[in-house]
This record gives sequence, structure tokens and C-alpha cells, in this order.
Amino acid sequence: MTKAGRILLIALTLLCSAILPAHAGVADTPGENLEVSLITYGPGDIYWERFGHDAIELRDTASGEEANFNYGVFNFDEKNFFFNFARGQMHYLIDAETTADEENFYAQAGRSVTKQKLALTAQQAAALRDFLFWNLRPENATYNYDYYVDNCTTRVRDALDRALGGVIKAGLTQLQGGMTYRQQTVRLMSAQPWLMLILDLGLGPYADQPLNAWQESFLPEELQKSIRNIAVADGHGGTQPLVQSETLLSPNRLSTPPATPPDLRIPLGIAGLIIATLIVVTWRYARLVYALLGNLFLLLAGLVGLVMLMLWTLTTHHSAWANANLLLFNPLAFLLVRSVWRTRRNISPSPFANNALTLQLILLFIALLLHLLPGIVQQNQPWILFALPCWLAMAWSLRKTPQVRHSRKRGNPS
Repeated sequence: MTKAGRILLIALTLLCSAILPAHAGVADTPGENLEVSLITYGPGDIYWERFGHDAIELRDTASGEEANFNYGVFNFDEKNFFFNFARGQMHYLIDAETTADEENFYAQAGRSVTKQKLALTAQQAAALRDFLFWNLRPENATYNYDYYVDNCTTRVRDALDRALGGVIKAGLTQLQGGMTYRQQTVRLMSAQPWLMLILDLGLGPYADQPLNAWQESFLPEELQKSIRNIAVADGHGGTQPLVQSETLLSPNRLSTPPATPPDLRIPLGIAGLIIATLIVVTWRYARLVYALLGNLFLLLAGLVGLVMLMLWTLTTHHSAWANANLLLFNPLAFLLVRSVWRTRRNISPSPFANNALTLQLILLFIALLLHLLPGIVQQNQPWILFALPCWLAMAWSLRKTPQVRHSRKRGNPS
């Protein structure tokens, strides 16, 4: 075993040693004494808290002992943490805490805490308890995190569904979801506009697929709402609601995310028109300012395209693969930087730069055409509305720049 493995083993052994004596009733009590609840915590103010959180609570009704199990632990000190994060290889852990400590933490932060008591049989409750304690073992505690399909909420959902024999999945896959991954992401991140725009730009067509309620329950609040519609056997030949009771333990004291995602088309479209106007005006009246502004746009477009290309080809961030925004922003922009800089001396683009510009305009047309054709799911209208006027203004200014004659004795100007 490696040194890191031994450290993890010791740490988790100490964790379990601290929990088990305090919650021996939860660990050993018969299933008849186990009460199972889903605890949902509302979104927080920090960007990684915007999606909310949840946990499974096990309570021994005989002793009153309680424990909360959640799958949202990660370690910044893990070796190569940020490199693994960039590659899409994020490692998360299951954790267990006393219910009072866990819930008080979120209540003091101003985040809502909601408890849904669930109708599990004694056998199901015991099976769930055994699975969660098995999952706490060092060799089972770590999993590869995915934003949408394998996160702290889907792990809670899947553990409950496993104990219930697949009832939750069977019920929710038949229900249509309300939003896509992109819409939920933009909605929840709207309090941090810069991060919201980066995420929306970086998400590919995967984020726009239609979802059913099972898939959309990757969010704590969606799982909380969805299981209200699930019915389970009552042991007498009939059915009963899975959620037996729902209690708001602590109200939300923070600003709440909007119910619907903001429409980015108008602000990004206006921003594109403003930049295009500045490009045209500065080309006419302030060539140095035009050269600086144009190159800033080109450098950003090239860098953004390079990052999107790397996300597609070098990482496992599958939600960023095949991003149609690569047609709008890509490394071709770097090939035009020198030509834009030379316009301050009225030097028109070289044939090579003209070809690169023509290719970029073709890509822009393809992006527009793909969006209009049926069957293409990526919803990148806001970025098309932003990029279209900017690229048209760049093309107009470069094509309008006249060629001036220079003496060969002085060499070509830079």
C-alpha cells in the first residue's frame, strides 16, 4: 500500500471509530427501529454551493441516535488535485456526521434545511444502512465525480433507489424534466454572471439534451420535489407515498436562485453590436485604438477556442465535447492578429490572412446553419448573436483597408 493509501486508511478508520461508538444504535439496531429521511440543503452564496446539497439521515428510534451520510467531500490537498480537476478526474468521498452538527452548519450559514421522512420497510432500511456503512470503508469511499451524472446528489438518489428495489428510477424515468443541464446550470449560477457566462460558453450539445425527472434529479431541489410523486407498497396490497412527511427545519435566509434561467440572447447580442460598432468607428477615426481593440478580440477568441478544443480532445469533461462555439471562437483568430496590427499603417491583409478570414466567415455561416437545421440540440444562440456582428465588423474593416506602397529599401513595416 502506498503512503497516501495508508494515510487515507488511517484517516477513515479514525472517522469510523469516532462515528460508530457514538452511533452504535444506528449501526446495530434492527431495521424496525431505523427511520430514514432525505435531508436537503438549499443553495449557498459561494459558487460551489449554488447547486445545493443533500444527505441521507438514519435515526435509531429506540435510542434517538442519528447520523447523516453525504457524498460531497473533496480534498484540495490531494496529490495533483487541480491537474486532475482540469482533466475531469475529480475524486469525491462519502462522509458521515452527527445530524445536529451537520444541520447546524447549514442553518448557521443561512441555507434552508428540509427533512423528508421516507417510507422504507424494515428490510429496506437495514439494507440501506448496511450499504452506507459498507460505502464508508476506505476501499469503497472514493468515487469519480461528474457534475451531472455522478455527483453527491445522484449518489444519494441511487442509494435510496437501490434500497427500494428501483422504484424511484422506474417512476422518475417516466416523468419529463423541466429543464436541460444547461438551463439549470445557468439558472443556478446567475448570481455569479462571469462564471455563468464561462460555463454557458464551455458547455457543448450534451448539456442541451432533453431530460427526464430521473436525470434532472442530479440537483438536490429536483430530487426533493421529484420523490414527492413516488409511491411504494404499503405492505397490505396497496400503495403509499414514499414521502411520509416533509418538515422545514431551517428557513432560507439567502437570496434564492431564479425559477427560470436568464435569457442571454439580448445582453450578448447587444454586447456584440457594441463591440462591432467600436471596431467600425475606431477603424475610421483612431487606427491605433482599432488595432488594439481588434487584437484584443482576436486574442480572446483564439484563447477561448484553444481551451474549448483542449476540453474536447484532452479531458473527460464530456459535457464540453463537440462544442459548436468552436465555430465562432477558435485558434484561426491568431492568424489575423498581425494583419489587424498592420492596419494602423494602412497595410491590407496578406492573401494568407484573407484566406483565414474567409474560412472563419464560412465557419460562422456553418454555425448559423447548424443552429437552424432540425436535430441539432446545442442552444448557443446567445453566442452566435454576440460573435456574428463582431466578425462581420472585423471582416469589413480588414477588407476596406487599402494597400499602400512601401519602399523595399526600408523593409516591410511591422
